[in-house]
Amino acid sequence: MTDLTSRLSTPHDHVFLGDSHERNERRTWLVIAITATMMVAEIVAGNIFGSMALVADGWHMSTHAAAMLIAAMAYLFARRNVRNPRFTFGTGKLGDLAGFASAVVLALIALLIGWESLIRLYNPVAISFPQAISVAVLGLAVNLLCAWLLRGDHHHHHHGHDHHDHDQHGGDNNLRAAYLHVLADALTSVLAIAALVMGSLYGLNWMDPAMGIVGGLVIARWSVGLIRDTGRVLMDYLPEGEDLPDEIRAAIETGSDRITDLHVWQLGPGHHGAIVSIRSDAPQSLQAYRDRLAHIHDLSHLTIEVEAG
Repeated sequence: MTDLTSRLSTPHDHVFLGDSHERNERRTWLVIAITATMMVAEIVAGNIFGSMALVADGWHMSTHAAAMLIAAMAYLFARRNVRNPRFTFGTGKLGDLAGFASAVVLALIALLIGWESLIRLYNPVAISFPQAISVAVLGLAVNLLCAWLLRGDHHHHHHGHDHHDHDQHGGDNNLRAAYLHVLADALTSVLAIAALVMGSLYGLNWMDPAMGIVGGLVIARWSVGLIRDTGRVLMDYLPEGEDLPDEIRAAIETGSDRITDLHVWQLGPGHHGAIVSIRSDAPQSLQAYRDRLAHIHDLSHLTIEVEAG
């Protein structure tokens, strides 16, 4: 009985960052700069001109700037420690950890929006419609620009195989978290504009807090989805529809070769690891087994164990 172990390449590294890591990092910092500039301008202008709407929107933008700072710092730390041997499987999953934290912040923002809207619903305040609409339109324009900058492969992720398309598996959840924060801000602006226009034209002031509640519920739903997806990656859970284990079995289990133990997990955006234990009456070379799996492009870290008998 023989027991052999092999890894995918020699020498072996653990660089499991996404293909667009540096691009996404640059764009996240740019969005933070735009958001922070807009935030300061609104707060300063609001204080100069006595506009509470401007001041409030400025501080609201600060919460999203802080959340996006989590994403930017995660990109920076992951890149700087990409070859740090103390990270056993690299820093590819740091983006998922940051995405999880951002999702929690997003959930808290949704809760605050909903609570403030309920208070406004039962205790209405006077609204300066022209000024409020102007602020909402300006905020929407900035958010749409930031959303355009943060567009990317969080929408679509191809597994690297001609016959598979996985929209949600293996994407950059750190970028997705930053994108959702911008999208949440844009949604609140759109709903606010609609409510303010209706209030200005028809006197339906109650629509402003009502739209706030709707926006809070939508944002909460986004945050729950992000918490679920990032949590799965952090817990090494393979979502339904992830067919890497089936592909590995199909490639290895020919003739007398049988897989007795198989572990597959995500290491980072577009990167997966696998430990494959094989039992065979006629064991082949480790290189032969590696060659069988070479077509699986997302398989970045591979350990193979072969047992005769």
